[in-house]
Amino acid sequence: MSIEMLTAVLLVCLLVAFAFGAPVGLGLGGIAMAVGYLTWGEGIFNIIPSTIDSTYFSFILLAIPLYIYMGQLLTRSGIGDAMFNASQLIIGRVRGSLAISVIGVCSMIGAMVGIIGAGIMTSGSIALKPMLERGYDRRLALGVIMAGGGLGILIPPSVPMIMFASATQNSVGRMFIAALVPAAISIVCLALYVIISCRLNPERAPLGTGDEMKMTPKQKVLTLRDGLFSVLLIFAVLGSIISGIATPTESGAIGVIGAIILAILFKRFKLSMFRHAGFETAILISVAMWIIFGATLFSNFHLLMGVQDMVASFTQDLGLPPLGVIIMMQLIMILLGFIIDEFIIVLMCAPLFTPIAVSLGYDPIWFGILMILNIEIAVQTPPYGFALFYLKGIAPPGVTMSDIYRSVLPFIGIKLAVLILCMLVPELVLWLPNKIMG
Repeated sequence: MSIEMLTAVLLVCLLVAFAFGAPVGLGLGGIAMAVGYLTWGEGIFNIIPSTIDSTYFSFILLAIPLYIYMGQLLTRSGIGDAMFNASQLIIGRVRGSLAISVIGVCSMIGAMVGIIGAGIMTSGSIALKPMLERGYDRRLALGVIMAGGGLGILIPPSVPMIMFASATQNSVGRMFIAALVPAAISIVCLALYVIISCRLNPERAPLGTGDEMKMTPKQKVLTLRDGLFSVLLIFAVLGSIISGIATPTESGAIGVIGAIILAILFKRFKLSMFRHAGFETAILISVAMWIIFGATLFSNFHLLMGVQDMVASFTQDLGLPPLGVIIMMQLIMILLGFIIDEFIIVLMCAPLFTPIAVSLGYDPIWFGILMILNIEIAVQTPPYGFALFYLKGIAPPGVTMSDIYRSVLPFIGIKLAVLILCMLVPELVLWLPNKIMG
């Protein structure tokens, strides 16, 4: 069977499996092994132990449960709420201030958990109802939560970035640093959109919440303290990696210990919270590791069959310039984002596309950041972006899918502009890691 025919068979089988609701990990791994057995025979099963060894015994991937556990501890202890309150207190009485706070807090929550779904659901459960109750336009409220929550995979520490670095044998620390400038540009552009749109149409947002005016000086100090220490913990985790004090995995352990210490200092630590955070982390990691294993099996089988050469020859036959090949890859990943989540896209596309990008003369770190920016857009694009359904799951009963679809369009446009800017000006991505790490 030719590699073209094999690829078509694999994709059709995947679509059928997902349409019938098959578990993602089982669908990816099972289909790869079934098709592999029919084409290669029993020898295909030899890749299972090697995949298990590279997947479950990777020191880099050990960082994933640590970062998720840190996020669970911070959100369940209420420190995530403190970040929201502190941000709102700092901004004060500005039209659309609550929406701007949501963008900032969603960014920080995303930094804590590193996963789009968790960032959107946590931020939405905290901020959506207060925004709607205070007279914010429904589309604006939904849009800022979706846009801010999606930044979770762009702001370090990011789980998909760790997975990309592991799959392509690149530096996690350099990936984290490279994402800082695109993340800052994204946050500034989103905040400017809120300010300008609310000024042009004041009915979209009230002048201010007024809650900060009712707080006593002591309450303000405590609120700012909690929010400041939460942010400092994130900087400590990232700073330990950049400075070379700790590896990404070790910095994840620092984050967990720091989250526990903050909860104890702020008198928010409870054994039940500790237990529930552990259970929730175990569930998320169990699901994630099966997905990683299945996707890695699928990717390894596809690579062994020569899909990399197929894509390379296909791009050569099209006669596209190097940037045209990069754009084609971006379009493929956006289409994949309609049906699968960010983890699977990284695991499927990173080992396939990155060597091609490098062979064209591009930096793998730059391409990795483009992939993360692309995935952030893809999983939020109507009608099938899976992140849309996370938001629907925590939205009030009156919010329809049509409301959510319309709310995300301007924010997707902003993020697409950031992606194009970083694609055309690679120094926006590469300047900071080259400056810091050489």
